[in-house]
Amino acid sequence: MADVKNSKLSKIDAGILDVEDACVVLIRTEWNETIVDELEKGCIEILEQYKIRKIVSVTVPGAVEIPFTILSYLQTVSKKKQPDAFITLGCVIRGETPHFEYVCKMITEGVLQLNLSLPMPTIFSVLTVDDEKQAHERIGGEHGHKGKEAAITALKMISLNRSFKK
Repeated sequence: MADVKNSKLSKIDAGILDVEDACVVLIRTEWNETIVDELEKGCIEILEQYKIRKIVSVTVPGAVEIPFTILSYLQTVSKKKQPDAFITLGCVIRGETPHFEYVCKMITEGVLQLNLSLPMPTIFSVLTVDDEKQAHERIGGEHGHKGKEAAITALKMISLNRSFKK
C-alpha cells in the first residue's frame, strides 16, 4: 500500500516555480458527492495557497465521463484559454458486482490516454476504494489528503511542463 510518509510530494516548495498565471480545470463527479466535495476543497485550498486565480470546476455524472469531458472542454476553448492542467476528482466504491472493476479500468486507462496525447497533464485523483472508511482515510485521514496531493502534483507538473518549453 502506498504510504504518504514515503513521498516527498508534501514538500510542496520543491519543484514549484512561478505558476500564479496558471489555469487549472477540476473535473469532478456527482457520485459519492460528500467525498468528492472534500477532495475538491483540499485541491482548491492548495491552488489558492499558490495564488492560482483561474480555477474552473466542471461536474460530470460519473468517473467514466471524465476523459470525454476533458477532450470536449479542450475542443470548445480557444488555444489561448487552454488550461495548464486538469485534475480529475472522483470516488468509486466497490460494490457487490464487477461494475467497480470496469469503472476503475475505464477511468485509469482514459486518464493514461489523455496524459499520452494532450500537451498538458491530467492528474489522477479518483479514489478507488473498497468502502467509505477507506475514502475518508484519503481525505484528511491517515493516508493524507488526496485532493491536496493532486493540486501539488498539478502545480509541479505545470512547472515541469513549462521548463521544457524554455
